[in-house]
Amino acid sequence: MLGLVRDDDSSMATRAAWLHYAGGLTQAEVAKRLGLSSLKAHRLITKANQEGLVKVYIDGEVAECVELEQALSRQFDLDYCEVVPDFDDEDLPLKALGISGAQFLKREIERSDDMLIGMGHGRTLAACVEYLPRVVTSNVRFVSLLGGLTRKFSANPHDVIHRLAERTGAEAYVMPVPFFANSVEDRDILFNQRGVREIFDLAAGANLLMVGIGTAEPEASLVATGMIEKGEIEDVKRAGGVGEILGHFFDLQGTPIETTLSDRTFTLSRDQLSERRIVAVAGGKVKLRALRAVLASGLLSGLITDEATAQALMAVSP
Repeated sequence: MLGLVRDDDSSMATRAAWLHYAGGLTQAEVAKRLGLSSLKAHRLITKANQEGLVKVYIDGEVAECVELEQALSRQFDLDYCEVVPDFDDEDLPLKALGISGAQFLKREIERSDDMLIGMGHGRTLAACVEYLPRVVTSNVRFVSLLGGLTRKFSANPHDVIHRLAERTGAEAYVMPVPFFANSVEDRDILFNQRGVREIFDLAAGANLLMVGIGTAEPEASLVATGMIEKGEIEDVKRAGGVGEILGHFFDLQGTPIETTLSDRTFTLSRDQLSERRIVAVAGGKVKLRALRAVLASGLLSGLITDEATAQALMAVSP
């Protein structure tokens, strides 16, 4: 979140509290991670409690993260940016991103009188819903932004709509089709089925689009969950594809990649995504190049990421 930079002690106290309470590290582990004595780590965590920084989640800003948020916002023309202090797996920090994404979603739910939130799917967004506390709302609705079934019409294990409905009691609309159809003809037939067009129209009118970022690697979540075949992702990669958002692939310069999948995707078009409020939750070494590609596309208006990824993004930026 953007805000004023706190003094060094408060910044360190926030970091220590985050590592201890959100990261689950012992005070001794916090001391080792921050290069402090155990006594100093204890005092910082105590200070965080005394200053009211520790509530249900960490309510404070780490100075280094705030600076990265401001730099990323300027570099990629973002309206919103949140950088999470590191404490998680470097390859894919699901816990850190999940906690931060859940906080963001909770704030959006609580401040909205009448809102329709479109949701993507994937491991990171599933983690956001996992860490979202139960909150009853009648003012917010959710809608899936893309097909949530695999090619065999089994449920995507990382589809989040049903879990969101359980956590919030809100109305939630599912896209009852696969992410990618087997052929253009299949897509046209399914698209014209009763109820499918209505859900697409609903998704096109969402106030906020919360999405994950996918890669074009053989081990991508899209392949692992059976949404697409390994050969199809290899075609995308050969065409220069690096990053994916809502079924649209981009190269490192942010240029759209047209492949055999392009006309078979059950999702909003790139034109429908333009000038929308789209917030991505993504980070980790495995997503770095993909995130760079999607940021370069200019589609994102907001980003929630981890500290190491933010530093890496700025290190390669002009």
